Amino acid sequence: MRATEDGTGAHHAVVVGAGLAGITAALQLADAGVRVTLVEGRPRLGGLAFSFRRGDLVVDNGQHVYLRCCTAYRWFLDRVDGAALAPLQDRLDVPVLDIGPARGPRLGRIRRSGLPVPLHLAAGLAAYPHLSLAERASVGRAALALKRLDLTDPALDDTDFATWLSRHGQSARTIEALWDLVGVATLNATAPHASLGLAAMVFKTGLLSEPGAADIGWARVPLGDLHDTLARKALDSAGVRTELRTRVGSVSRAPGGGWHVDLAGERLEADAVVLAVPQRETHDLLPEGALEHPGRLLEIGTAPILNVHVVYDRPVLRRPFFAALGTPVQWVFDRTDASGLKEGQYLALSQSVADDDIDAPVSELRTRYLPELERLLPAARGAEVRDFFVTRERTATFAPTPGVGRLRPAARTRAPGLFLAGAWTATGWPATMEGAVRSGFSAAGAALRELGRRHEHPLREAA
Repeated sequence: MRATEDGTGAHHAVVVGAGLAGITAALQLADAGVRVTLVEGRPRLGGLAFSFRRGDLVVDNGQHVYLRCCTAYRWFLDRVDGAALAPLQDRLDVPVLDIGPARGPRLGRIRRSGLPVPLHLAAGLAAYPHLSLAERASVGRAALALKRLDLTDPALDDTDFATWLSRHGQSARTIEALWDLVGVATLNATAPHASLGLAAMVFKTGLLSEPGAADIGWARVPLGDLHDTLARKALDSAGVRTELRTRVGSVSRAPGGGWHVDLAGERLEADAVVLAVPQRETHDLLPEGALEHPGRLLEIGTAPILNVHVVYDRPVLRRPFFAALGTPVQWVFDRTDASGLKEGQYLALSQSVADDDIDAPVSELRTRYLPELERLLPAARGAEVRDFFVTRERTATFAPTPGVGRLRPAARTRAPGLFLAGAWTATGWPATMEGAVRSGFSAAGAALRELGRRHEHPLREAA
């Protein structure tokens, strides 16, 4: 492949989209000596994992967490010098409040010990009060069956997770109080609407691969500090030209080889192009023949996430986060310190599978969620609500429905020099920050191989 002339003879790559996938691809390409231009239509980096100001608060659009097994996202944090700002738990420990009992909320915990897999979860499961003894025993049997599944078997993608769980003795209560508690947060789908392949990948990797794999990490600062400020510093240091508030009009083959990327008032010439934008935008930019079945991109569904933000005049929660049962509330995080709030407490409710609420008026959501918080947190009953607002991501993730695996394209297209990235591509992971970063690795790696550049995968496990 020819080198675009820039006075040095260096190859030039254009990355379209500056979410985690695009940032990762740009960094990988630049680190390998490729001249990179990163183009983003928004006024900031970070895609859907971003922050904004609301008065004196710095607000994340949604609560994002990662696990110790998310080695690609951990690489990203290290690469932008942000790992210390998003630490991991020492050991998995998830408080779970069940609002169902008449005597009031009952606290249980999903936690691990330091024993080898699968014994690391045995003590925590034995003490989990939200399931009966028989249900807890059935979970152990299902987990062992799950561990035996072959994640490379394409037949797993055609089955829904609920059917498999039912076949392996899981009651409706067990699915609600354990499997969906984790699955909804990681897959953005309940078990009947989740591919067994993706669900098995989550549980096998997170809970059954090594003792600490599911330890949870989250940002103690606004996401924008990591995915925008620090990422921009890393890109600048790597020599990446970053263009914000810039839309790509078209991507086309250049007559002499390579690519033309047309912006408003400027045409970029590139040896390689990475499209790191959502699937529908990718479909619109793809040149003819780049994919054998481009219409499949439009068949990849999307799923919404709603985040409810509540600022109280006093502390009402002593823990950094908890999950809930028997209530519309799913996961609640204390974002007081990260937001810069000086008085009171700021809680963020992360509501996945939010189809019923995503378009509801704020007044209706206030009426629905504030009483639920008072049921879960007795200290909230006498507290003043100083602010209540919501953030909505109507297309937050791709929908992990059965059959979605055959729709997700690989990083390499049929067009030489054109590559795809994004959590919706064929990463093997659901729509997570981990999947996004892994897709950036795949796209950059494929581009560098085609450019004849020596490239070593940053994760030894995938080298």
